[in-house]
Amino acid sequence: MELVWTLKTVLAAALLCGGAFIMLVGSIGINRLPDFFSRTHAAANVDTLGMLLFVGGLMVHEGLSINSAKLLLIVVFLLLTSPIASHALARRALLAGLVPWFAKDHAAGADPSAPAGGDPAEGGR
Repeated sequence: MELVWTLKTVLAAALLCGGAFIMLVGSIGINRLPDFFSRTHAAANVDTLGMLLFVGGLMVHEGLSINSAKLLLIVVFLLLTSPIASHALARRALLAGLVPWFAKDHAAGADPSAPAGGDPAEGGR
């Protein structure tokens, strides 16, 4: 019985630490990435994978109980809403005229925070 409790605790701790690590790396990515679309991608990964691991760790720690069922509903809600919300946000930004940043823009000295302007045929973003 002691071995099962230890394995459960180790697995829960590993999932919690993995989720916290993903959220930390994603948070750094949100601050370091150059444009809106890259930042949206980082935020979606943090929201989906990081929280999935973290809540999974909480479920393992809780065991089979009503709390685990509630956490499972949270996981399902996150898996359904997070990718859809980030996709909708990125799509609206693209339709509003925000242009994605590419490495060739960086080589040309373009500012990733500058709004799109000019004719693309004439070298404008």
